[in-house]
Amino acid sequence: MSNTGASPSPQLTLAVEKTPAETIVRCTGRITSSTNELLKSTVRPLMPDTKRIVLDLTNVSFLDSSGLGTIVGFWVSSKKAKCQLKLTNANQRIIDLFLMSNLAPILGGHEEYLGATPD
Repeated sequence: MSNTGASPSPQLTLAVEKTPAETIVRCTGRITSSTNELLKSTVRPLMPDTKRIVLDLTNVSFLDSSGLGTIVGFWVSSKKAKCQLKLTNANQRIIDLFLMSNLAPILGGHEEYLGATPD
């Protein structure tokens, strides 16, 4: 595993870790309209170079509707790039946001894609 970098923002920090099987983006902080551009500029360029991107939401304390839209945009872009997008370790508030927005089925179901997964 190689740690390819971290990008700070006042409200969001991203750490990208590449493995042969996948690229993991560890998110810490808040995913909001003010942090979306950082997230987009980090995740989108990864799609052509990997078959699977994992957004680890363990340390995400807040996700607003703009952040939700960004993640849905990633899902659409990943399908076009023939890349799998997986969300892991979301807190209950984030899971509820996906469920209330009827977006859990689009992302494959909240049990697999949003809940904590043992690794």
